Amino acid sequence: MNNKNKESQWSLVMKLNLKIMLDTLVVLLCINIFLCAAVFSFTFWQAEEDAVMILNNQTIDETRSNNVFFYLLEPKAKEPEGFKLWSIINKRTPLKNYEVIRDISFNEKYNSFYDKLSKMKYNIFFVDEKTSITLEVGNKIFQYALIFKLLLIFEAILLISGALKNRKKIRRILRPISDMTQMTQKAQTMAAGTRNTVDSSETKRLRDLAGTISSIDATRLDKRLPVDETQKELKDLANAINSMLDRIDEAYTSQVRFVSDASHELRTPIAVVQGYANLLDRWGKNDPETMQEAIDAIKSESENMKDLVEQLLFLARGDNETLQLYPEVFDCGELVEEILHEAQMIDEYHRFRKKEGTSGSIKADRQLMKQAIRILVDNSIKYTPQDGEIVVSVNADNKEKGFVRISVQDNGIGIDSDNIPYIFDRFYRSDESRARKTGGSGLGLAIMKWIIDRHAGTIEVISRKDIGTRTTIVMPETVQDKLQ
Repeated sequence: MNNKNKESQWSLVMKLNLKIMLDTLVVLLCINIFLCAAVFSFTFWQAEEDAVMILNNQTIDETRSNNVFFYLLEPKAKEPEGFKLWSIINKRTPLKNYEVIRDISFNEKYNSFYDKLSKMKYNIFFVDEKTSITLEVGNKIFQYALIFKLLLIFEAILLISGALKNRKKIRRILRPISDMTQMTQKAQTMAAGTRNTVDSSETKRLRDLAGTISSIDATRLDKRLPVDETQKELKDLANAINSMLDRIDEAYTSQVRFVSDASHELRTPIAVVQGYANLLDRWGKNDPETMQEAIDAIKSESENMKDLVEQLLFLARGDNETLQLYPEVFDCGELVEEILHEAQMIDEYHRFRKKEGTSGSIKADRQLMKQAIRILVDNSIKYTPQDGEIVVSVNADNKEKGFVRISVQDNGIGIDSDNIPYIFDRFYRSDESRARKTGGSGLGLAIMKWIIDRHAGTIEVISRKDIGTRTTIVMPETVQDKLQ
């Protein structure tokens, strides 16, 4: 473990150090290019000054007698190859009064780059005079070679010394992270029962951290790392770890509660099936009435378990993002009429009504939206007394432009205001006794909420005890951009 951490730290130090060295090298390279360009420009400038004096048969300044260029003056009947400077640049050179063509040539008899550069020639052709002056500038340029060598040696020393200094600086900057790693390792050792000799202040900090680390497990994810205000470099890191633990704790708690509730829901029907199976095994085989009662009960409980498992699988696919949506444009009014027609066929004890003149089109998965609205209608049926009325409307009030409102209203037993925030939680029941009578699993509204959330919609619930409940689904008119 220590070797791996050490290798990781060294790797990070080396990467940062290499990055700084490369940046420094680029800067030095730019400086060297600039200096080389300055040397070449200065040399060519002096060569052009001498070329003007040679062309005018003037005597070169005695102060430069030792630095005069070797030159060759000869007439040229044919214009040679070369380049012309832009006039705006040429006006600022010693040859500003002449129309010239410039050219640089190398002696081909030399093979090495060093020899060719030392014999480099600067050719100037005066167009009006039909005269060419060739000056050897290589030797002049090489007068600066020693300076460049010394400069390169200095830069190499600067890079090497800078690398060593930067390495120490980087390690000092990264020391808080290294300290946290060492403290964590020591805390783990202390949590395991080993005691190391450390100073009292560090011992206290280590023991606090050891207690936190040793207590964090699958059953106690509510513990958090202490945020040391003095360690500003690690404050954000510790907060990020604590935030991650918060999310893990929430997900794990939700998963444990979900599994526990699912087990509880399955325990009752399994016990019923097992009880009737034992009843048949003892004496029900010879009693047709008892046998039929057992068969009916087993079939009913099996159907309930099937529905529960299907709901659990639906939510599991939804949580894993494996449930695909197939959006299409459809009229919500027609969908509501279809649902109410089916409900009326299977339930003759309630009245179903759709408000006249209400309609609205959305783009969504039609089957899932039908399932969501049907869940609301089924809930109203379960908690509305016989001869009660269930009214469904689509965009009836039209208060919000760009949205379609689908409302399901009943005159049933209602929901206590304290329970409304929790009705969409999985396996939540506001009244266990009533839930047993209605046979609900507590997953219907959770499934409905998942469907509406997946379609970028919202849900509004208004309910009064013993008066009734109105649940409204608010859907955008077009949600195709939000569907995945």
